[in-house]
Amino acid sequence: MNIKSQKDFFAGLFYTVAGAAFAYGATNYNVGTGARMGPGYFPLLLGILLAIIGAFVMFKALTVETQDGEKIGKWAWKPLLFIIAGNVLFGILLGGLPSMGVPAMGLIVAIFGTTLVVSLAGDTYKLKEVLILATILSIGSYGAFVKLLNLQFPVWPTFITG
Repeated sequence: MNIKSQKDFFAGLFYTVAGAAFAYGATNYNVGTGARMGPGYFPLLLGILLAIIGAFVMFKALTVETQDGEKIGKWAWKPLLFIIAGNVLFGILLGGLPSMGVPAMGLIVAIFGTTLVVSLAGDTYKLKEVLILATILSIGSYGAFVKLLNLQFPVWPTFITG
């Protein structure tokens, strides 16, 4: 078997594995029928669709010739590290870490903290632009999740709101 495009092959493999995992996980829920969908119906269909798309991309990578074989490059460790750290930080800031004595800081602080950390993943870092982006994201998230959807989670740090 000759892989003609490594990038496409491994992207398709990732899609296939992720889709199969979601479809398998959805079987733990009641799937229901098309007329009376259960909570597992949508993730099951989405997982199957993702797996089919991944299989198609993998097949294409084995049959369609590319110019240089599209080799996979080096891992981008810096962006990977900062993006994962930003997501972990968001969870910690939003809900706190009671076992370590870290209080919940709320949505606004979590968005600012995450935006500041994740923006370090890029090649350029301009604090003023990052703060403007964090402000816009905070206002938009507050409006969408708290005001429009009425979701109940802390917006401000617990030591401010009590």
